Amino acid sequence: MKKIENEISLLMGLTIGFVLTMVGLISSGTFSWPAFISSYLVSFLISQILTRIIPVRKISETLTKKMDLKQGSVMYRLVDTFISDLCYSPIMTFIMVSVAYYQATSHGAKLNYGAMLLKSEVLSFIAAFIVIYFVSPLIIRTVLKRNGIAMSDPAQKKQ
Repeated sequence: MKKIENEISLLMGLTIGFVLTMVGLISSGTFSWPAFISSYLVSFLISQILTRIIPVRKISETLTKKMDLKQGSVMYRLVDTFISDLCYSPIMTFIMVSVAYYQATSHGAKLNYGAMLLKSEVLSFIAAFIVIYFVSPLIIRTVLKRNGIAMSDPAQKKQ
């Protein structure tokens, strides 16, 4: 089971890292391949570290159980997605914005860190929520199938 969790974590980290990197670069108004590659690698590494530190699955199971939500229901998935997003996106975005701010200001750019951070947090939270909600079931289904576990509904799987 740990192997499956690690595969899901890896694929979700790659996906969320890509999305948050693109959101950050597009919202900044600039794009360069070196910035994309470095931001993507840092974002991916952060996501992998966070998955090892934050017990999102346990948090989600506890809260959805307390809310008496039926596993697999739309409300369950919305709450589960919100919890995952809340655990990862703000931390990843804070680190990524801090790195980008440091790099830009070290080259003479005059930026408002607070405005930059707030805008990025809001955009990243929304983008990550959408991606987590729609992509995580596909990733779960793919990983389970690759490991010989059949499922009719990936939302029914305890991750």
